[in-house]
Amino acid sequence: MSKGGIPSLKSPLCNSTPLVPTGTADDSAQINAQISRCSAGSVVQLGAGTFLIGKGQYIAINKSVVLRGAAAGSTILKNPLNVFATPKIQQAADPTPLVIIGPGRWVNPDGDGRCQGPTAYQPGHMQVLSTDAAQGATSVTVANGSVFSKGQMVLLDETSGASWQPDVAQNATSIWASPDYAVTWQLHNPTIPFIDDPLATGVTPSAANNFAGTGNGKDGACWFSRQDRPQNEIKEIATVIGNTITFTSPLTKGYRSSHYAELTTYSGSNAPVQNAGIEQVTLVGGGNGAVRFENTRYSWARNIEVTEWYGEGIAINNSFRDELRDSYVHDAAWAEPGGAGYAISLASGSSEVLIENNIVIDANKVIVARSSGAGSVVGYNYMDAGYIATNEGWIEVGLNASHMVGSHMVLFEGNQSFNIDSDATHGASTYMIYFRNYTTSVRGTFKSDFTGHSVDDANDLPGPANGPKRAAGAMRYSYWMTYVGNILGQPQRATAARGYLDDQAKAPWRPTTWLMGWNDKAPYTVDTQVAATAIRDGNWDTLLGKQTWLNGSAASLPDSLYLAGKPAFFGSNSWPWVDPTTGAIYTLPAQARYSAGTPNVVH
Repeated sequence: MSKGGIPSLKSPLCNSTPLVPTGTADDSAQINAQISRCSAGSVVQLGAGTFLIGKGQYIAINKSVVLRGAAAGSTILKNPLNVFATPKIQQAADPTPLVIIGPGRWVNPDGDGRCQGPTAYQPGHMQVLSTDAAQGATSVTVANGSVFSKGQMVLLDETSGASWQPDVAQNATSIWASPDYAVTWQLHNPTIPFIDDPLATGVTPSAANNFAGTGNGKDGACWFSRQDRPQNEIKEIATVIGNTITFTSPLTKGYRSSHYAELTTYSGSNAPVQNAGIEQVTLVGGGNGAVRFENTRYSWARNIEVTEWYGEGIAINNSFRDELRDSYVHDAAWAEPGGAGYAISLASGSSEVLIENNIVIDANKVIVARSSGAGSVVGYNYMDAGYIATNEGWIEVGLNASHMVGSHMVLFEGNQSFNIDSDATHGASTYMIYFRNYTTSVRGTFKSDFTGHSVDDANDLPGPANGPKRAAGAMRYSYWMTYVGNILGQPQRATAARGYLDDQAKAPWRPTTWLMGWNDKAPYTVDTQVAATAIRDGNWDTLLGKQTWLNGSAASLPDSLYLAGKPAFFGSNSWPWVDPTTGAIYTLPAQARYSAGTPNVVH
């Protein structure tokens, strides 16, 4: 977290006697009352047992305290109204989260209209940049620096600059995109029913709509960002000197004054909660997510278990340098697309987040990033069994930071999953980095929570043909992706005898190592620019039985792109745990915990 790691183990206890559940009544009031009595920097203790959360109620961690149970699996927070979906009911009986960390449920950057109408430019909260800001820079200039102060959390974003561009994926004549396709909205001309997002085009930028050229303030252009500003990142201010604002970390991309690049505050009722956390509890039955981080920084979830939720298991919105680690997220109540059963979600500009050493299985999307994620790391997680409850044979996207236009610059390192990919459902992501991961091309055998069917991709059950089977890929408009040092394909599985190809993208999709630029919309034309803009070097190709260099020359690879040395949770296990020079695979601690049947036991 760049501030010395999660600090709660050193924090004083607020209540020397842990709270105990009533056993029959709503327990949220007693927990919230205890939180309100505790001073900042202290720990609120919960004892063992099941704490019931009543209809419409949630636990509000709205200041710098830690909520800690006896252990995941021992201390349980549960809404009994929300249970697994059935053929008759596929929605939460109570659409309420279990825990919200942050100043409130409906918070945002200052002045944001929350998709209730156009957001006007408000110079008391927002300042457009005076000049362009380069990628890697640590400062920007604005017309009035007095709006900002040292230590403040701020949002930096820019308008998309989209207009009608040739649809290189050939689904239509044109697609609504920026000239460089870095922002490619899911909107076509002619319109494609059931594919296109609702977006107003040809909007005149003005101060009345904060210079947006896309969207009417109530459509898809503001679902997960401010209107027409899907490329963004949250920063922390180090200094304010005159009109120069310096940050504590560099910019992940360039921001252009011609795109009305802008710095916006989080203050007042939107001011972030800092150093808040939840630890060592199991959460069951979240109705609109289980744990939601809303306007937080340097906050965390550690060694928690999340199950049987609707929406997002763990949602991280408008947040900076939060951490999710050592946790077990599994078995969504309704594993369907459309936001019904995602395990982990980054959204609304969340940046520099660390997601490390977790087990994530049996959900629709195991992870998504929607107009967010800049500078984040997803490291050393075991993520498997992403599925659609009503279409079990479809192999979902695995390791990804996609599912809404604008997400960029997320590092995936040292994970195990069934594939690396980037979906184009609501516009594609760009500039993702995959380093030293292991992908199997098929999901591990699992049971659907909806039908009870056993799903086995290797043997095409329930069939007739589970797929697409791919170790690495990226869908149309996923440009400038980097794949280095990964092990691609499962030994004894990725073989020519089993029908595997090495590099193909046109349907019908055969089992393959690479599926670059693939298109799930008939006539399934391939976007060749996906492969052309990608870097694919130093990966172990299991089908070919060798390390391959498709763009550059052979070179040695570092152990990590974000760690200075072996992380403590590896213990005596070998690290790095994948060796792309030989294809050797050692022990991933998260996967080992799951295989041993002790997913909540973290050493």
